[in-house]
Amino acid sequence: MLVPEISLTPQMVDRFISRFGKEKIAVLHSKLSNGERFDEWERIRRGEAKIVIGARSAIFAPIQNLGIIIIDEEHDNSYKSDKNPRYNAKEIAKFIAKEKEIPLILGSATPDISSYNKAINEGSVLLQLTKRANNSKLPKVEIVDLREELMLGNKSIISRKLYGEIQKNIDEKKQTILFLNRRGYATFVICKDCGHTIKCKNCDITLTYHIKQNKLKCHYCGYETVGVRECPECKSPNVKYFGTGTQRLEAEINKLFPQASTIRMDIDTVGKKNSHEEILNKFKNENIDILIGTQMIVKGHHFPNVTLVGVIVADGSLNVDDYRATEKTFQILTQVAGRAGRGENAGRVIIQTYNPDNYSIEFAKKQDYKLFYETEILLRKQLKYPPFCDIVVIGVSSEKEISVEKSTKILHKFLKDKIEQENIPIILYPPLPAPIDKIKNKTRWRIIVKCKLDDRLIVQLNQMLEDFYAKKIADVRVYVDVNPSSMN
Repeated sequence: MLVPEISLTPQMVDRFISRFGKEKIAVLHSKLSNGERFDEWERIRRGEAKIVIGARSAIFAPIQNLGIIIIDEEHDNSYKSDKNPRYNAKEIAKFIAKEKEIPLILGSATPDISSYNKAINEGSVLLQLTKRANNSKLPKVEIVDLREELMLGNKSIISRKLYGEIQKNIDEKKQTILFLNRRGYATFVICKDCGHTIKCKNCDITLTYHIKQNKLKCHYCGYETVGVRECPECKSPNVKYFGTGTQRLEAEINKLFPQASTIRMDIDTVGKKNSHEEILNKFKNENIDILIGTQMIVKGHHFPNVTLVGVIVADGSLNVDDYRATEKTFQILTQVAGRAGRGENAGRVIIQTYNPDNYSIEFAKKQDYKLFYETEILLRKQLKYPPFCDIVVIGVSSEKEISVEKSTKILHKFLKDKIEQENIPIILYPPLPAPIDKIKNKTRWRIIVKCKLDDRLIVQLNQMLEDFYAKKIADVRVYVDVNPSSMN
């Protein structure tokens, strides 16, 4: 049984224990110590544990006489590893299920577009739940146009509508979840005199300000430095901290609702062992008024007393260089809306956005997956994106910028020659710098290939890598990633 987030593991384990007993269940995830992981692995190998629950790496568990694989929230990007070894737990599960001739169940309220397309067109069995648990009604969703809020003079990150609904929940002793998919206090720092932005010294990324430690941090390489009071370029004191993260949202909520109890859940608050479980249990058991968090709070959690969900800015996942931007936006909005109204009381959802007319936001308001799918699949077909092709990214990185550019062009020429010689039906794009062209002091270039991945192309890609490494170009790293979860 695979779950996408470690934070979902305790809830899933409790459900399985209540039905099958504790002694039959093993748990595998990255927060276990080496000793705990070894003990669980051995219990599984000896056949003492009949059920394995865990994050993506649990797919490799040595379970005896495997009979079924279940992947919850199958649309989630966390099932794909974007670091070595690069693998997709869903693809491995499909291979294992085929080899062992056992069922594979992919579950989601907002399925991956490719998964749903295969289910309705390629012979998979499609099972649909048409009602919520306990026959509870879907929450009422309302969209707030943040442009209108600004025109009316409201510069707060909380719209007037959301403010009123939060106050109503506090008065009625109901709980609220506020979702913002950015951690930290301010997302970038800029000098208002010369325009200089404070960036990571190792990556081409703006630093995020964390107010409690008074530090600027890079969320890619971990570099951090103390907060600045003057511009390092022109020495002007006129530096401004812009953008909103979960820390700033928490501060704003504490200021607007001083009588309310709040708790925050993001990567900065869950560093300790069992911290996921402690935060969620505290929110539920102590009936804390407001839970503030990033995407780790949107999936699968069941809080019967939560009747209001507020999405602070719905546009973050739209404004990215990725063909799945609208799909990710629809999924995350629908998932977070599903946290409201799971008990006896009706749920309400307020989505704040600068793009109220975007179809992913409109269909998320209707919570209509089929309508979204039918719109999105037509665009994918027209633009030749998955599921109508595979996307292969060949990435090259090195601390030496000249070596990266040279190496990428060598790889590109190899593929171009092979395409012409063997008439391989692929679309090969020219080599270009990656959207984030520097991470951890390494310059990054990439080549994008659109194709239907088959054995013939796999052979050519492997041959390309062998030929390249035979040239022994120093300090250059090359990777091949099939259908990556991020196009950055």
